[in-house]
Amino acid sequence: MSTETKEKRFSLGRANVDMTEGSIVKSIVIFALPLLLGNLFQQLYNMVDTWVIGQTGDTEAYAAVGSVAPIINILIGFFSGLASGAGVIISQNYGAGRDEEVRCATHTAMTMTLILCVVFTALGLLTTPLMLRLMLHAEGDGGGVYPHAYTYLMIYFAGISGLMIYNMGAGIMRAVGDSARPFYYLVVSAVTNTLLDLLFVFKFKMGVAGVAYATIIAQAASAVLTVISLLRSHGAIRIEIKKLRINREMLGNIIRLGIPAAIQLAITAFSNVFVQSYISNVNSDKTAALAGWTTYSKIDQFIFLPIQSIALAATTFVGQNLGKGDIKRAKKGTYVAYLMSTVGSLMIMAPIMIFAPGIAAIFNPDPDVVEHAVMLLHFITPFYLCSSVNQVFAAALRGAGNTRAPMVIMLTSFVVVRQIYLFIMSNFISNDFFPIAFGYPVGWMTCCALTLIYYKVVGFKKINVYTDGGMTEAKKNA
Repeated sequence: MSTETKEKRFSLGRANVDMTEGSIVKSIVIFALPLLLGNLFQQLYNMVDTWVIGQTGDTEAYAAVGSVAPIINILIGFFSGLASGAGVIISQNYGAGRDEEVRCATHTAMTMTLILCVVFTALGLLTTPLMLRLMLHAEGDGGGVYPHAYTYLMIYFAGISGLMIYNMGAGIMRAVGDSARPFYYLVVSAVTNTLLDLLFVFKFKMGVAGVAYATIIAQAASAVLTVISLLRSHGAIRIEIKKLRINREMLGNIIRLGIPAAIQLAITAFSNVFVQSYISNVNSDKTAALAGWTTYSKIDQFIFLPIQSIALAATTFVGQNLGKGDIKRAKKGTYVAYLMSTVGSLMIMAPIMIFAPGIAAIFNPDPDVVEHAVMLLHFITPFYLCSSVNQVFAAALRGAGNTRAPMVIMLTSFVVVRQIYLFIMSNFISNDFFPIAFGYPVGWMTCCALTLIYYKVVGFKKINVYTDGGMTEAKKNA
C-alpha cells in the first residue's frame, strides 16, 4: 500500500488503529483499553438489574434475573459467533488495504443482521418456556422463580434487536481498529439503563418487568447511536442504505468462518443451562444456592473483562497482520496479548478474593446467599488463569481464519467433559453445592491443556486469509 493511499484511508477514519506497524504493546493497549472500559460499563449496567432487584428483598426475583443469562446467551452466543466471521474478513481486508471488500462485507453483515433480528426475536419468544423448564425442572418451580424469569425473558427477547444491531455495528468498527466509538455508546447505554432501573423499580414498582424494559431501552439507544455512526462514517465501513444487500460470495465466507464459532458459543451456552439445572437441584437450600450462583456470576464477569477485551484485540491484531502477510508479527502479538491478559486478570482476581464477603453482600445481603457466593469466589477464581490461555489463543486462531479448531476444543471441554463430570459427581459422588459448581474449572482446565497443545503443534500453519493478495504473501512467509 502506498503512503498516499494509507494517509487517505486514515484521514477518513481517524479513530481506526493500524495494528500492522509500530509497537505491539501500544497497538493492543490503544485498541483494548476502550474495549475494556466499554465492557466494564456493559457489565455495570447488566449488574444494576440484579442489584436493584436484590435491594427489594425478593430473593426469588433476584435469583430469576441472574439465572436467565445462560438462556439469553444461547441466541446471543450464536449470533456473536456468526458476527465474528464478518469481523475476521473485514480486519483481514482492512489490513491488506482492500477497501472495496471491506465495504461489501460491511453491507452484507448489516443486511444479514437485520434479517436475523426477526428470526432471533421469534426464536427467543417461542423457546423461553421450554428453556426455563429445562433449567428450573418444573414450570412452577415451587419457589416462584419461574414466573419472574419468564416475565424477564419474554420482554428481553421482544427487544433483542437492539443488542444484535449494536454488537454487529461495534464489531465492524473494531475490525478496523476503532474500539473508541463502541465504548462511548455503551456509556450512554449504561447510564440510560441505570436511571431507568431506578425509576421503574423504585418509583413505579414494576419489579422484574421494570429492569427488563430498562435493559431493552438502553440497548436500543446504543443500537441507534451505532447505526447513525456507521451512516455518517467516512471510508470503507460507511453504511449506505441503498447498498444494503446480501453478496452471496461474501455471505458464504462470513458463514464459513462464523458458523463454527456460532455453534461453539450457542452449544456452550446451552450446556450452561444444564449446569444451572444441576445448581438449582443441589442438596442444600436451592433458592440460596441459585441466588449465590447469581451473585458469583455477576462478580465473575469483572474478572473476565481483561481476558475478553484483550482476546478481541488479539483477533483484530492477527487478522490485520495476516491480511498484510506478516505471520511473524501475528505470532509475537499473540504471546504479548496472553501476557497482558494474565497480568490484568491477576490484578482483578486478588482484591476480589480478599474482599469477597463485602463484595458479595453488595448484591444481596442475605447471609445464606453471601455464604454460597464467597465459597465460589475463594475457590474458583484462581482458575481464571486458564481462561487467559483459552480465550487469547483461540481468538488468535480465529483471526487467522481457523474457527473450527477452537470450536472443537471448547465444545469438548465445556460441553462433553463438563457434562460427564456433572453427571458422575451428582449421581455417584456428591450432589452438594461446591462439587457441582466445580464443574466450571474442570472445563477451563481441560480447554487450557487442549488449546496449548493445539497451538504449539499447529499454530498458524493453517491460515485462511480472505484477501487475494494476502493469501499469497501469508503462504510465502509461512
